[in-house]
Order: sequence, then C-alpha cells, then structure tokens
Amino acid sequence: MQYHPVVEKIKSLLKENSVEFETFEHEAVRTSEEAAKTRIGYTLEQGAKAIIVRVKEPGKGKRFAMFVLPAHKKFSTVKIKNNIGLVDIRFATPEEVSEITGGILPGGVPPFGNLFNLEVFVDNTLFDNKKIVFNAGDRSYSIGMNSEDYRKIVTPKVEDIAE
Repeated sequence: MQYHPVVEKIKSLLKENSVEFETFEHEAVRTSEEAAKTRIGYTLEQGAKAIIVRVKEPGKGKRFAMFVLPAHKKFSTVKIKNNIGLVDIRFATPEEVSEITGGILPGGVPPFGNLFNLEVFVDNTLFDNKKIVFNAGDRSYSIGMNSEDYRKIVTPKVEDIAE
C-alpha cells in the first residue's frame, strides 16, 4: 500500500534518533475511537490526537499551531485562553490542514508539528502514559512509541489544554 510520504519521514526521524517504535497497518480510521480498536496493546487514553488550530497571540498576527491531547479528552478553548493566552481560536478547515501538511487528511495528522513548521502544544496528561500511539500521516498507518522519546524529538510546550 502507498502511504503519504510523511509516514516514511517520521519513521526515518525515529530511526535517526535511535527510538524504538512499532507500526500498525489498518483500515482507514477517522476518529480516535475507531483508531483505538485497531491498535492492539494500546488504549484510547494512549492515543495522541493532533489538531491544527488557527490562533492569535495578543499583539501578534494570526498563525496556525498544533495541539496534541490524549484521544479520550476534548480540546478546551477556555484552558488555551487562560493557560497560554492565545485568543481568536478556531480549528483549521480540512483545506487548510491539507495545505499545511502537504495533503494529509484530518484524522491522519501526526503529532509532529515540527515537520510542518508549527509550534506544538501538548496536554500535560499525555505524558501520564509511558507509551503513546498516533496516526502517522495516513489514516491507515499508526506508530506506537515511548512518550518521553516523543517529547525529546518534538520538544513541545507542555500545558493544561484539554478536559
């Protein structure tokens, strides 16, 4: 099967950093709940859901950023406003997601915003999990890895952003 090129980019990045990981090829999934059923040995809580959002920082222009949260939690605009100070928050449209990521569909976006020149914010509770799993640039391909290895490679800002 032919996957989006970012799948190989992520695998190469992990190998270059000597990171152990496992891969899952599965039916195309759109939701975190669907994805959790295909990833043997992982729970919904270990899923890392990546969301691209347009935000504005007071005194600065609008920009896109990536927010990563445990798959069982919900994105909280209130927490993002209160804890990070970002305003004018809205989800990127499917067209914007595709443009930013080079054709990745919503639901397949990997939590590696650094590959797309996006600032990455991760909900602090994601790191309660020793291992995480995520769609790796394609709705039918997932990668599982140690959460601390993810933190070292992506170097996200860790905040309370989900409920």
